[in-house]
Amino acid sequence: MKTSTHAQSATSIPRAPRDEVGSRSMRYLIMMGVRVACFILMVAIQPYGWYTWVFGAAAIFLPYIAVVLANVGQDGKAVHAENPERELEAAAPAAREPEASAPPVIRITETHPAAVPPGGDAS
Repeated sequence: MKTSTHAQSATSIPRAPRDEVGSRSMRYLIMMGVRVACFILMVAIQPYGWYTWVFGAAAIFLPYIAVVLANVGQDGKAVHAENPERELEAAAPAAREPEASAPPVIRITETHPAAVPPGGDAS
């Protein structure tokens, strides 16, 4: 029997924020490590020049950027609905022989409100 660490999803629902805590924490800690490195490089590299200001600016602004990126999570990624018919067709084409007494398939589609003409019918 095959075992997986990730649960298989049958929907297009995004992951829960509590499930993303590890990746967000790691991203934040990496950025804070880069901030500390920038601060050390700003002080340690001699002679001072334009790069000193770059390291200083990075050390000042990286905490804000790290917090924003850690709080974004997966909200920025688009989640698209899965088409179940594609999976059904790929499962077993030979086993899908239509029966004579099988009820007809009813398909429901949605239209965007802007696509319907004013006073018109959506069908």
